[in-house]
Amino acid sequence: MYTEKRKKRWPGILLLCICAAALVSMLRSSALKNDISEESLTAVKTAVLQAARQCYVVEGVYPPDLKYLQENYGLHVNTKDFYISYDAFAQNLLPEVRVRYRYE
Repeated sequence: MYTEKRKKRWPGILLLCICAAALVSMLRSSALKNDISEESLTAVKTAVLQAARQCYVVEGVYPPDLKYLQENYGLHVNTKDFYISYDAFAQNLLPEVRVRYRYE
């Protein structure tokens, strides 16, 4: 009597599921890294602007440069990783602050 042998599909399906799970995991981790990067840039910019506003409240003028904030208001920024552009147009206008990663 002849019986038809079925091919086992489970190993192939299991391998496909594992590969799909690994791919989804890699995509999520890269998206998470991008979110963390954006949050880091935002946090640095917020810290600089808060120190500038504090200076304005205490002294009545915005600071002329970033070095002034570091020396007088205790601002500490990781300058190895971040490049900060601090443009003070006038003493009574909030400076424009741009932050980006140094190695982009």
